Amino acid sequence: MPASTVFTFGRFELDAATRRLTRDGELVSIPDRHVGVLLELVAHAGTILSKDALIETVWRDIAVTDNSLEQAVSALRRVLGEGPDGTPTIQTVARQGYRFTCPVTRVTARASDEMLDALLAPHRAWIEGRAALETLERDQIVRARGVFEGVLATAPDQASAHVGLANACIMQFEMTRTDAQPDVAALETAALHAREACRLGADYGEAWATLGFVLDRTGRRVDALAASRRATTLEPDNWRHHFRLAYVSWGEERLRESHRTLALMPGFPLAHWLAATVHVARQAIPEAERELDAGIASQTAPSGSTTRFSSVALHWLKGLIQLSRDEYDAALHSFRCELASEGSGHLYARECCANTCYAIGALERRRGRTADARQAFQQAIDRVSQHRLAYIGMEAIDLASVEVKPVAQASVDAALVTAALLGHRGQHADAARVVDEALAAAPPGNAGWLLPLEPLLHVTTQRENWAPVLARLRSRAA
Repeated sequence: MPASTVFTFGRFELDAATRRLTRDGELVSIPDRHVGVLLELVAHAGTILSKDALIETVWRDIAVTDNSLEQAVSALRRVLGEGPDGTPTIQTVARQGYRFTCPVTRVTARASDEMLDALLAPHRAWIEGRAALETLERDQIVRARGVFEGVLATAPDQASAHVGLANACIMQFEMTRTDAQPDVAALETAALHAREACRLGADYGEAWATLGFVLDRTGRRVDALAASRRATTLEPDNWRHHFRLAYVSWGEERLRESHRTLALMPGFPLAHWLAATVHVARQAIPEAERELDAGIASQTAPSGSTTRFSSVALHWLKGLIQLSRDEYDAALHSFRCELASEGSGHLYARECCANTCYAIGALERRRGRTADARQAFQQAIDRVSQHRLAYIGMEAIDLASVEVKPVAQASVDAALVTAALLGHRGQHADAARVVDEALAAAPPGNAGWLLPLEPLLHVTTQRENWAPVLARLRSRAA
């Protein structure tokens, strides 16, 4: 039936477009499934509809029993009452089904300009919110969350709006993930809306890609990979899905999906960065540097104007590669380029600039510039108070009074902190052993990928101790 059809019968009017039932102009509130049953019956008034046909049309792929339909019909009879002659409005025909007995008038309504605008409003807001999210800027992400919440207030069953809100919330969590108290509530809200989007659109790739990212952040890596792979299967030409899969995967799959992203969206800088992380873990440093150079080049259009997608971390990782070769001036230049992006508002800018300041501290310590090193380590802590490696850097320049906050020993990140402390105290074999044991116990994934370039550990100066650990890291990134 046309979506703009309006049915009138007795004192009632049923609008197929809005799925609203009114009695004498007053809204009658009934469940959406009951509206579906009533729409089928009035659209075929006077015709017997079988139970199976009604269930298939209204419940679609959801398995239900005849009892669900009988309950819906019973509820509708209570709402509609009897016909003018006292007969049931919905008649049961034994062993055949149901028939709507009232005379029905069918009108195809023409939507007004105001109605058209109202129908477009949620989609217009979704486009606005999506554009705000793609800037990856903190203020825009907060604004996007409000936009999507507004869309859902008027269109609660719109899967794309749930996807948008889930993305805004997961990005809000990402802004705070290095804080002492991350915004776990935002992460939980993201999970709620990502799942709802998948329920509303089981074949909607964007919903599954979003759910995959959220599941990865909640530590459910296997499910995250499954959801992300489903997204690329459903919509294989959507570059965003391939990028999300690259983000949650590792090793050869991350490389493949990063390159697939770049084939569909050439020059996307973060795809180059993701590919570089795999090469770093494999200790294929020239390949990593080529990816970073390509990503850096893509950030500025030939005319000098900035590109559509902002990015961070490319100059930071490039600087770490240069630092590993003791190219101090070149590394400092790269690090300063990274710090110049701090004012962009990018959601990862604060975290990335904290890591950059920490790297500068390690560089200045190697050059014997104690005051500059101390200042840089402090700048890292000022940005991220939980930056434990920066605290160890402070201790390494004889500020032993600085307390290194304890971390759970179960993670590879915690092992790296312990190793940095042991390395500073000259216990290099013990430092390597701690990290090797943590990597051996860790599930598959990118844990410890930065080890070959970690500036404070500087493993290239202790190759004999670290060779087995680096071999294990290469194997994990295969």
